[in-house]
Amino acid sequence: MEERLQKILSFIIEEYTASAVPVGSKVLSEKYIKDLSPATIRNDMAELEKDGYLYQPHTSAGRIPTDKGYRYFVSEIMPAQELSLSEQKKMQAELLKLKAQNIRLSRSTAKLLSSLSGSLAVTGIEKEFYDFGIKELLDNPEFREIDEFCKVAEALDYIDENIDTLLQKIKVGETKIFIGKENPIKGISNCSMIVSPYETISGEKGLLAIIGPKRMKYAKNKSLMEYMKKILSSSVLILIIINFI
Repeated sequence: MEERLQKILSFIIEEYTASAVPVGSKVLSEKYIKDLSPATIRNDMAELEKDGYLYQPHTSAGRIPTDKGYRYFVSEIMPAQELSLSEQKKMQAELLKLKAQNIRLSRSTAKLLSSLSGSLAVTGIEKEFYDFGIKELLDNPEFREIDEFCKVAEALDYIDENIDTLLQKIKVGETKIFIGKENPIKGISNCSMIVSPYETISGEKGLLAIIGPKRMKYAKNKSLMEYMKKILSSSVLILIIINFI
């Protein structure tokens, strides 16, 4: 894909992630690409649509990324992102605060990941899994239609029964992003999921997952997962506890 088309796709994804409203050429020319005319941008958007990276939900509306568009962005364009030192310390402090309230570690982890990502989080070790944030997920405008709401809610009610399937598809230590119809869990094709199995220093197998709308902040959520996995799969958690005693 040409560099200019990559930029337009990236800007559309950035704008749609923030607004949940189909993105038009005028918004792009005024906010992101001031050196290109709306007409030029429209032609580029039409090309991206023809190639399957965008679609137009209504004749008079702007464009929305397709699963293919998101996949290309995540695999080819999205820059790697790491949490800053201040973000890491804040995450450590919040985790310890929850732990101090006698909330089990897996439950604390799910609650923290959900609050930081604004999505549903699933965490656990071996056969004990917790989820937190179904309300946050279903509050997104993508799920305002009652049929879509019910379909997703029903699928998430049985999320624990899909853990083994997820563990079979992903290697320990790997972080994998499933977008839309790639999702191995039936009923949530309107969602994306970031999944990361890990192993504790005692050898127990665990899993972290964030489930959100397809317009989720992929780079940010992946960085949250990577750092949480680092905490849970090493002696970092012990050091954090010692430092805060």
